[in-house]
Amino acid sequence: MRTYFPVEELARDERFSKVNMRERMADPRTLAGDSATTTRKSRGNNNRLVPSRRDATDAARALMHGIFVGEIQALEGAGRTCHDFAVSNVPGTGPSGADSDPTTGNTVPFALKLDMARQAWDEARHVEISVKLSDWMGTEIGQFAENTVLFEAACSTDPVLRLAGVNRALEGLAIDVFTTMKDFGDLAGDPYLEFCEDWMLADEVTHVKMGSDWLRKVTENDPDRRKKALDFQNVVDKLFSYGGTRSDSEESPIGLARRFRELAGFSDAEVADIAAVSLAALDERKSSVAKMRDQAVTEMADQLGTA
Repeated sequence: MRTYFPVEELARDERFSKVNMRERMADPRTLAGDSATTTRKSRGNNNRLVPSRRDATDAARALMHGIFVGEIQALEGAGRTCHDFAVSNVPGTGPSGADSDPTTGNTVPFALKLDMARQAWDEARHVEISVKLSDWMGTEIGQFAENTVLFEAACSTDPVLRLAGVNRALEGLAIDVFTTMKDFGDLAGDPYLEFCEDWMLADEVTHVKMGSDWLRKVTENDPDRRKKALDFQNVVDKLFSYGGTRSDSEESPIGLARRFRELAGFSDAEVADIAAVSLAALDERKSSVAKMRDQAVTEMADQLGTA
């Protein structure tokens, strides 16, 4: 089996439909779609996912389907990390018995591989749970499209960047999303949704904690490599904010689960950085939307003037 599997060749059956991020976020059924923008006018700046939202049903189903495909990609990412790298100082432990070149830094401790194998097992269980929850909520596989940007965070040839992209950024996003869905289940009086999301949330906190611990251990004597990994995480975190869909602001449907991130090994400064990045993404999206609206108004005025 080859290493560094490209995102374009992920295995999917005919039920799945891949789209880019712009197309995914333009779906009016998503948390940040047109329906969410419209209903925001009637409830001020509070755009959290709660049962009282007029589009709560579609938004919750879209988020649940997004969790489902995200868990598939997290499984693929953890599995690839477990497969792609040789064990440090142990010849013949790379893919198909090959040795990785130690000069490139693409070897990992055996215990790290074990953690990634454990994570892959957890993610497989999450996929099964998410399928059943989607069915419980009245959603079929493929009813919403899949965006593969999550797996793209696992395509680096440097295992430290994968830890930053997958365990710290992707799984960090999962903490925020599962907390939102757990709270939604509680408010909606759905004990099945609340229990399952709480159960998976505990796993995600563990996954992020593993990534935090291993990133620090592997780069203990290499501050430049650690900085590079954290810079990469910063880029991915902004990407995963989906235009401010996740932030501390009540204008964002998904909140930042600060306490669970602290339990997962994030420092106060790191949480503050993610909060700042997420708010910046929200401001950029609002500015872009305002610009498009102004342009549309100008074009309409021009058309009326020439009519």
